Formats: sequence, C-alpha cells, structure tokens
Amino acid sequence: MSAAAWSFAAGPARLPDAVLARARDELFARGTDGACVFERPFSADAFRATLAHARTRLAELLVLPANYRILFMAGGAMQHFSLLPMNLLGPTRRAAYADSGYWSRRAVDEGWKQAAVSVVAQPPAGAPAAPEILPGAGWPIPADAAYCHITPNETADGVAYAALPDTGAVPLVADCTSSFLAAPLDVARFGLIYAGAQKNIGPAGLSVVVVREDLLERASPDLPAPFSYAVQAAQDSCVNTPPTAAIHVAGLVFDWIADAGGLAAMAAANRAKAARLYAAIDGSDGFYTAPVRRDCRSTVNVRFHLADSVQDAVFLAEAERHGLFHLRGHPRLGGLRASLYNAMPMAGVDALTGFMADFMLRRG
Repeated sequence: MSAAAWSFAAGPARLPDAVLARARDELFARGTDGACVFERPFSADAFRATLAHARTRLAELLVLPANYRILFMAGGAMQHFSLLPMNLLGPTRRAAYADSGYWSRRAVDEGWKQAAVSVVAQPPAGAPAAPEILPGAGWPIPADAAYCHITPNETADGVAYAALPDTGAVPLVADCTSSFLAAPLDVARFGLIYAGAQKNIGPAGLSVVVVREDLLERASPDLPAPFSYAVQAAQDSCVNTPPTAAIHVAGLVFDWIADAGGLAAMAAANRAKAARLYAAIDGSDGFYTAPVRRDCRSTVNVRFHLADSVQDAVFLAEAERHGLFHLRGHPRLGGLRASLYNAMPMAGVDALTGFMADFMLRRG
C-alpha cells in the first residue's frame, strides 16, 4: 500500500485534515463548565455560541439574503423528502418534481405519499445516465404547484444540472446534498434548499435547511413541533436537542472553507480535480468510459466503467492495496465511482489516476 490512503466514498465522506486536527483538540476537551462538546447541554451559552457561529459562517459563505433562515436539524436529506411536502404543500396539495436520477426518484416516491405529483422532466425511456433534463425547454409545471423539486447533483448517477430551471412563480426547491458548498450558489433563485451533512458539511446525522421566510408561513400548526420548519426557525433549531457535536464540526468546516478562499475557491479546485479524472477516463482509448453525457457530468461524483466489467473486482481489490478505497459504484448502477468533495485534495486524484494508468498498462 502507498504511504497515503484515500477514501473516495460518496458519504459519509472525507473531512478536511485541518478540521480533523481541530476536532481532535476541541471535541474531547472539558471546558470550564466541566463538559466536553458531546456532553454540553444544548441550552447552555457555550453551545448557543457554537450554533450562532456555525449559522453566521454559513450565511457569509452563501452570501445569504436577509429574508432567508438557516435551520440545523437532526437526520439526513431523506427525512426532508417527507418534511418538505408536510411543510410546503399548503391547501393546493400539488407539487412538481424533476426526475434526474436515483435520488430524485426517491424524493418523488415520498412526495406521492402526501401530494398529487407532476413529474415535469425525466430522461427518455431506456436512456442511459445522460438525461435530457437541461433547463430551458419549458417544463410543464402546474400553475398551482406548491413547489418544483430538483436534485442538482445526482450522487449515484454522477449527473449534474448545467443550469437551473426557470420555474416562474413556483418556488424552486432543491436537494443539494452532494453539491452544497462545492461552488457558489445563488440562494435567491430558490425557495428552499436542503442538504445532508455527510458530503461537504460534517458528520452524518445533521441536515441543513435554507428557507425563504415567507414559505415558513405554509406550515400547518398541527405539524409535530420537531418536524415544523416554522417552529424550528422560531426556536433557533432547538425545538428538540439538535446534533450538537455535528454542528460544532460543521462550524469548523465552514471556517476551513472561508480560510481557503470561500466557495469560489472550492469550485475552482473541484473543477480542476474533476477535469483531471475525466481526462484520464476519456484518454484511455475506451479502457475506461464515463457513462454520463459530457454536459451533464458531475464534478463531485465521477462515474466510470471498465470496458470489461469482469475486471471490476480486480480493479477494486488492487486499488485498495494501493490505498484507494470506496470506489465501488452505487449498487443500483454498478461500475465505479470516485467522489471528489471539497476535502479531497488533488494529491488523492493524482494517486487514483496514476493507479488507473498503471492498471490499464498491465491489464489492457
């Protein structure tokens, strides 16, 4: 095995080394109140300061408009597949969804349990993972839809939107889990954004919601308080005990992104990493192939296949011996996948592409 080991997992994903170093020093140290981060009451001044710091840092990174609120909630993105219609449907009971891959279809399935769902964009029948979802063709969004839901980056499929759709007066809602904080985001284009933490934010078990204030008024007063975006906003994300340690680590990640140059710097680094890996795939004379159409390719979840899929198991086993882990594709789609979130340095990509070139030389 090489000196360094690299995890290309889709999630939970790698954290920045500098964040791990700070976390090692901060998480387990007892403060003047006798409590470490894991023990501190969420009502204590020390945690409330941590929460405020994380919210302020994230707002700065996003250049958050004044009429948006940030919520830190327990759980992952999948819970918002259900919480979203619970909070936003209102009396119309209709919602629009775009189908761009595995995770957007999971959101559609949950949406149907509460709403009349209109699927306004999806790949042609039998199409490979290069969907005809590019905005601009005029999606048939019902005028009475409470929102239009998209998944801008499909973690499993390796598919990403080249541009955001224009949904007119219908609020645009997005599951940004695998692309959140990977590049600048025009928050004002959205009514609501949600994201699980375990890609670019922090440990699993935390989710972030960024919601326009007027949409909070749609939540029914009959919703259980922990599930209500309006109640969580009113009570500073502390209706119930929030994931305190995960929020602490998220704040450290936000500091690291800011210190590294913010979201523009993240975007530039992510583009460069993806370009290097796709160049290795495209330049292999078909030994490796990327099954996603070029203008739909994700810069954070890179899917690729070996021309001879029989060699997949050999590739994965040899990769691990070279310190390259978690490269197996999604179980539903097979093949290989390398996730290049913010914390993955170019050195990890170089290690992967170097191994790929050597593997091709020996096995091609």
